[in-house]
Amino acid sequence: MLTDRLASWLFIVGMFFTGFGVPAIAAGADDHALVAKGEYLAKAGDCIACHTDPGGALFAGGRALPTPFGTIYSSNITPDAATGIGNWSADDFYQAMHEGRFPDGGLIYPVMPYASYTKVTRADSDALFAYLRSVPPVNRPNRPNDLQFPYNNRQLILGWRTLYFNVGEYQPDATKSAEWNRGAYLVQGLGHCAMCHSPINALGGTPESRAFQGGLIPMQNWYAPSLTSNKEAGLGEWSIDEIVGLLRTGVSHRGAVYGPMAEVTFNSLQYLSDADVRAMAIYLKSLAAGTPPGPESSGVSSSESSLLMSLGQTVYQARCVICHGSDGSGLPPDYPPLAGNPSIQMESAVNPIRMVLNGGFPPGTGGNPEPYGMPPFAQTLSDDEVAAVVTYIRAAWGNQGTAVSASQANALRKVPLD
Repeated sequence: MLTDRLASWLFIVGMFFTGFGVPAIAAGADDHALVAKGEYLAKAGDCIACHTDPGGALFAGGRALPTPFGTIYSSNITPDAATGIGNWSADDFYQAMHEGRFPDGGLIYPVMPYASYTKVTRADSDALFAYLRSVPPVNRPNRPNDLQFPYNNRQLILGWRTLYFNVGEYQPDATKSAEWNRGAYLVQGLGHCAMCHSPINALGGTPESRAFQGGLIPMQNWYAPSLTSNKEAGLGEWSIDEIVGLLRTGVSHRGAVYGPMAEVTFNSLQYLSDADVRAMAIYLKSLAAGTPPGPESSGVSSSESSLLMSLGQTVYQARCVICHGSDGSGLPPDYPPLAGNPSIQMESAVNPIRMVLNGGFPPGTGGNPEPYGMPPFAQTLSDDEVAAVVTYIRAAWGNQGTAVSASQANALRKVPLD
């Protein structure tokens, strides 16, 4: 249901701004300032990721968004009067953002993350609308969705909304700092981070009580780790500077981002202000503050697992040690550490298996323009060898991950890269 999304952003000093958006534009300020504010917010919300088809015109829609219920095609949000939002008013746009409804009151499928966007202030919505009206109009009719029965009946969205949608702008927590509230506004609102980093049930929804607790991204087969547990990606044990570095550049001395999160960093996070990224880091760190690092005993104990560990060590010494070191310490930030890395030890082994099979690069960003990558081993390692080396790195050097089977490696070998 997602093309993948994690964050958004600009720090505000004090509590006298418009909601928790970018500082209010003063009366009489020209349209350029409002449009510039909206452009920043569009990057904060990673709008390009869904509304721009690869190789297509900016925001002209048509990108296929696979879901468990069928394929939804993103809409044209350029100011074209016939096929885009050229006839919309600012009220219409706010209604779409805040209530998940078209100008005529029709229901929008929740592949648009309006469950998060409802938290966005009216001032920020108006700025975003002003920016979208400034981009070149593109005449491109919206492509009909290809949804299975009965999900092609929009009235069913009423049930989903009853269970999982609560209308309302972000309300600041008076017990927290202005920075914390700014970070919460960005992460919970335009950033729509919970859309990936939360478990999604068979109805395509997430109970509010399970927000940010991690889950497999449907149709993409990447695991978005929990932000509330230090056993996964919880950042409670990271320094603020380490978190800022990861968000802004895609790499830090603690680890690196790959897969869908790399896209978020490339399209969105690298463009945010220093103050906004710091505010997000403060909020994200608080989500996992005080949580235990995980169980003390490893699940690698059976005879089969022992064989995997032995084979895995052999594969690691032959293929991995040159970059990640015999002790798993790596050469950060270029080659991330494996020892003590929570992303290696999560209950789900999907991400490390995919990295061994397919390799990958962190995003090229202003702060890390020439990232070091990892080569793919799908063509050179068997399923048994992939399972063995992943099992080894999940349990060596004091790591507490469980064993991985060859069948798990084989299943992910068949997953499309995109």
